[in-house]
Amino acid sequence: RAARKAIDEGESASAEFHISNQDRAVGAMLSNEISKKHPKGLQSNAIHFKFDGTAGQSFGAFLAAGVSFELQGDANDYFGKGLSGGRIVLYPARQVQYDPSKNIIAGNVAFYGATSGEAFIRGMAGERFAVRNSGVSVVVEGVGDHGCEYMTGGTVVILGETGRNFAAGMSGGVAYVFDEHKTFVPNVNMEMVLLDTLDEEDEQRIKSMISQHHELTGSDQAERILKNWSRSFLEFVKVMPMDYKAVLQKRKAAAKVSAA
Repeated sequence: RAARKAIDEGESASAEFHISNQDRAVGAMLSNEISKKHPKGLQSNAIHFKFDGTAGQSFGAFLAAGVSFELQGDANDYFGKGLSGGRIVLYPARQVQYDPSKNIIAGNVAFYGATSGEAFIRGMAGERFAVRNSGVSVVVEGVGDHGCEYMTGGTVVILGETGRNFAAGMSGGVAYVFDEHKTFVPNVNMEMVLLDTLDEEDEQRIKSMISQHHELTGSDQAERILKNWSRSFLEFVKVMPMDYKAVLQKRKAAAKVSAA
């Protein structure tokens, strides 16, 4: 009901809700209603809903383009599952005393099968983060085991540590991991990926995503990295699938031939 005018009349809509872990797949029915009238989604940020509390499983599942969900609190497993063009922002309640960058705020298997959109998480996520992600851009401050497993597209920026077996079966997309403590490389499954050289394009992409993360979540970790950017940038490790890199190089070469 809160989104009806945005769906039917093209107006913007905003509202605030309390949420509990009994509330599951919040956003899925909304996105279904949007898809019936707007197969490509709504205009940017047409709907902005803010939630307070602990979200149940699959918060923001299949969220459509033009929908922005902001959650102050924490979330269970399958956060952002199948994200389909929307935006999700997650940060802890303002009164918490712990360091968000060292505590898990989203459960396991976040962004499973996500296809497009963006997300910003002020805190850590559990295991199997961004499994089968094919197009979402996301910033998070740490992940558990099996991060970016079977990922085929998208961009993942991790501002902290990861668990073991990172990038297993990763065939597309790119991940950038802030490795200031030099603990990351032994955690990478090197079967299908390489640790690539960072260039100017990578620097612009990473800095832009972290700046947006700071703006939307108030992240202390992002602020610290940005304040010491010239040094911080050197601490990032780029994880690139080998076959995916080859495809991108062929495309660039073909583009140069066409331009000539």
